[in-house]
Amino acid sequence: MKYLMAIDAGTGSVRAVIFDTEGNQIAVAQQEWTHIEEEGVPNSMSFDTEKNWELTTWCIQNALQEASLTGEDILAVSATSMREGIVLYDKEGKELWAVANVDARASEEVKHLKENFAGIEEEFYALSGQTFALGALPRILWLKNHKPELYNQVASISMIGDWVLAKLSGVIATDPSNGGTTGIFSLKERDWVADMATKVGLKDNIFPSVLEVGTVMGTVTDTSSGLSTQTKVVMGGGDVQLGAAGLGVTKAGEVAILGGSFWQQVVNIDSEVEPPKDMDIRVNPHVVTGLSQAEGITFFSGLVMRWFRDAFCDMEKLEAKERGLDVYTVLEERAKEVPVGSYGIMPIFSDSMKYGKWYHASPSFLNLSIDPMVCNRASMFRSLQENACIVSAINLKKIEAFTNIKVEAIVFAGGASRGALWSQILADVTGCRVKIPKVTEATALGAAMSAGIGAGVYDSMVEASGNLVEWEKEYLPNLLNFEKYNTIQKKWEEVYENQLTLVDRGLTESMWKAPGL
Repeated sequence: MKYLMAIDAGTGSVRAVIFDTEGNQIAVAQQEWTHIEEEGVPNSMSFDTEKNWELTTWCIQNALQEASLTGEDILAVSATSMREGIVLYDKEGKELWAVANVDARASEEVKHLKENFAGIEEEFYALSGQTFALGALPRILWLKNHKPELYNQVASISMIGDWVLAKLSGVIATDPSNGGTTGIFSLKERDWVADMATKVGLKDNIFPSVLEVGTVMGTVTDTSSGLSTQTKVVMGGGDVQLGAAGLGVTKAGEVAILGGSFWQQVVNIDSEVEPPKDMDIRVNPHVVTGLSQAEGITFFSGLVMRWFRDAFCDMEKLEAKERGLDVYTVLEERAKEVPVGSYGIMPIFSDSMKYGKWYHASPSFLNLSIDPMVCNRASMFRSLQENACIVSAINLKKIEAFTNIKVEAIVFAGGASRGALWSQILADVTGCRVKIPKVTEATALGAAMSAGIGAGVYDSMVEASGNLVEWEKEYLPNLLNFEKYNTIQKKWEEVYENQLTLVDRGLTESMWKAPGL
């Protein structure tokens, strides 16, 4: 039997996952990574290509070892990654500079663009579905302004998943789903709009070929990775869009929530649908030709939960180790005993999506009690679970408003979907059926599907998705809880607005602020 490999370069970690051609996960190797603020550059988030490639090759080698396979057993490899993160290369294809997804160093550059090019953000958003908040143009302009010697050497750009494939094959290219998140792109044409760079005084000759997901780029040239020169290297895509395909969400009107480091709420729409005028929601090309995805984002949901676990839950970690369980399983056991609303505790972390003017309040918990029977790790943990679902529900309502798509069922995947309590809370908060696939790590499965298309195993993403995705469980909403959560949601939105005024007054610091605000 032959196998497919997916490399998933996420915000918090990189993984190599091996699947058989029937979609069964065979082995996985993972390493957490961190993106460090560059010294003297506030709000930066650098991506260390040298160190992170070492972590990536470790994952490839250890996944092969775990599966008792060699590189020759892998028919094809593809990659997916956090979107928005970019890598710039010189004319020899060597990395010059790279940043991760929420790098926000380019605040002055965004201000410059808005002040000197009236209406340009709105013009570019109408074409690309992206604002300057996470876009590539302000970051490249920052490089030109602050490191001109590097900027002058730039000959090509790619996304981080593309960088993985370039390291393996020597070919620099991108796909619409990932490249589209640069904002230098057309939703309808699924290609670069180099004129955007020209208009703001940047190079317009650095944009590589755009290949649709599943296109063979070549074969592996870097055998130090552990893969064979016979292994095909196949174009992958953005983590959310490939994750949606790995969930069977490949047709117009279908909905998914991916619960990872960030939470993404996506609704498939026709590529002819124009982005909303208020710019609250982003719109990205899907991995399926002819479709885009309206997308809401909840910032740092998974990372906040990881912080809470590591900062406060040493006792639960010890218990989990003794019982042979995941620590989140132990925390959910405790949280099941906490009533809806978590005794009124209000987490203040991510706001709902306001893509055109996006910033967050200072991270905090409000409405705490000094009664340890009421306010404790279990109730605070549950409040974080509820809050992620509440923000997701708000974002879905915003998408419904401009697409006229009524959300009735949600496919839920990613690490968060492994929590039975979290899945039920999502159903109760949204009032929707929540479907859990057997393979909850859908992003890697989507990347494996793209590898399989390149290897000739599958004809298309739609066919692969239809054949491989199976369902594990379905959660139905408790309508009494739904009404309670509606009340909590309204109160939370009002409280959050008041917390933002503290940031506006300079009394607290925003958890994250888009460049230029």
